[in-house]
Amino acid sequence: MAIAEINIIPLGTKTPGVSRYLVPALNVLKQETKVRYELGSMATIVEGDLDDILEVAKKMHQNTFGDEVKRVVTTIKIDDRTDKTLSTRGKMASLMKELKR
Repeated sequence: MAIAEINIIPLGTKTPGVSRYLVPALNVLKQETKVRYELGSMATIVEGDLDDILEVAKKMHQNTFGDEVKRVVTTIKIDDRTDKTLSTRGKMASLMKELKR
């Protein structure tokens, strides 16, 4: 299982606020059953099979385009391990354990 951070930036919008332009991308996640996700203020975290994550990221990117959005920049950061199962909860548990030291 992999974890990815997906950051989508619509460019050329009429206002500096872009929340409404991200709704079509985030609606993609509502329909997905193969990945788990967590919305964040600066990016979305997606957890699942790497192929599924990349497919979802592509759909999110493509759905951001619209009448007022002619350019989209999407950044994807992937964390993938082969030595043990990876999850967002596991990563947070490991971090919290280290903080208590």
